[in-house]
Amino acid sequence: MNDGIKIRVVNLSKSFGENQVLRSVDLEVRQGESMVVIGGSGSGKTVLIKCIIGLIKPDEGKIYVDGLEITSLEEKGMNEVRKKFGMLFQWGALFDSMTVWENVGFGLRRHLHLKEEEMRRIACEKLELVGLRNIEELMPSELSGGMKKRVSLARALALEPEILLYDEPTTGIDPIMADAINDLIIQMKEKLGVTSITITHDMKSAYKIGDRIAMLFQGKIIEVGSPEEIKNCSNPIVQQFIQGKSEGPIKIVDPSLLTLPSQRQRGGKYWMGREYFPGGDRE
Repeated sequence: MNDGIKIRVVNLSKSFGENQVLRSVDLEVRQGESMVVIGGSGSGKTVLIKCIIGLIKPDEGKIYVDGLEITSLEEKGMNEVRKKFGMLFQWGALFDSMTVWENVGFGLRRHLHLKEEEMRRIACEKLELVGLRNIEELMPSELSGGMKKRVSLARALALEPEILLYDEPTTGIDPIMADAINDLIIQMKEKLGVTSITITHDMKSAYKIGDRIAMLFQGKIIEVGSPEEIKNCSNPIVQQFIQGKSEGPIKIVDPSLLTLPSQRQRGGKYWMGREYFPGGDRE
């Protein structure tokens, strides 16, 4: 199937016990496109990309990568497909006991069994690609939050993937560094021609890096369009979310979300329930 579609998700559903996280999701990502998936916490964004990369098996539906249906593949076949992917994890997910270059070269060691000098050369090359030099011998504990993100991106690039998945790439870093990460995501697309899927609730980032934006709400894709189309769409749920308004069809379940002193405690931790539900009608 050579129709310019790199990833096709068809009628995808996934539940965990009684909690249905994805509901008949359909999504197409074109070759070389930067697709951004937005939505609140618990809306199913991370589960969706974990299904795409084969870390979670869906209950129903199919996923195609370059026309190959991957949901029915055995682990050996899925491992071959995963070589097409690189992933930037939300908090970097660097190994504390490894140096920077060893972190970047982790996939090279596991999949290609290269000599150490070659792995180090490639690691330094990828670090330079994301704007980092002369830090290869540092430990993750010696890095700032933004540097950790960039090292994680260098690791994702080490095997020269065709597809990059970004999990909340601007979370936990200051606005200036967040914009630098956005610029890197754009550069990776322009320089390397990679296809990317970014999940985020950072609308400034979404508008800057996205060719198209899809909104996931209660496990369903409710709107897909260019940044301008999303900004101007008439869907009140989308408008409330992108404008960050507390009033609208998305209702906050627990008043304690707004009034910290009245938060309920459960098991020694503050419990907030599910974050959003539509029109006051909780599932």
